[in-house]
Amino acid sequence: MIAYPDTSFLCALYVIQNNSAQAIAHVQRMSEPIHVTGLLLYGFRQSVRLQTYLHRQDKHKGYPDAVADTALAYLQANIASGSLVVVPTDMADVLAKAEHLSAQFTGTEGHRAFDVMHVATALHLGAREFLTFDDRQRKLAIAAGLKVKP
Repeated sequence: MIAYPDTSFLCALYVIQNNSAQAIAHVQRMSEPIHVTGLLLYGFRQSVRLQTYLHRQDKHKGYPDAVADTALAYLQANIASGSLVVVPTDMADVLAKAEHLSAQFTGTEGHRAFDVMHVATALHLGAREFLTFDDRQRKLAIAAGLKVKP
């Protein structure tokens, strides 16, 4: 595997954001499909659903159901077409790596659980690159020895 994305990268691919053009350009340069895990897909879908909830509470936040529905449909279509490849993980190994990263970095850097899990998953899968737009995750991935893009 060449690269493993986090939720921020997937969000940039499937919901128009300031960094969407950068995410799309990076994917177009990749020599293989994006590899994802069930945990990452859950995190992305949860994020999309949360944005619709926030939008229903306050129209200035999140985004409408139609945007979410489109994003989730494109995600599913990309899985079906092979543009996204769902790869299995050994959760015991991912959790062990996450625990190590957490013990090493969270006390001084304040990393969130899912951020640590995404970096641990990238390490578990042998990714050489970690794809993120999240500054904290970028810092953790670099500290863990991953090259971070875009």
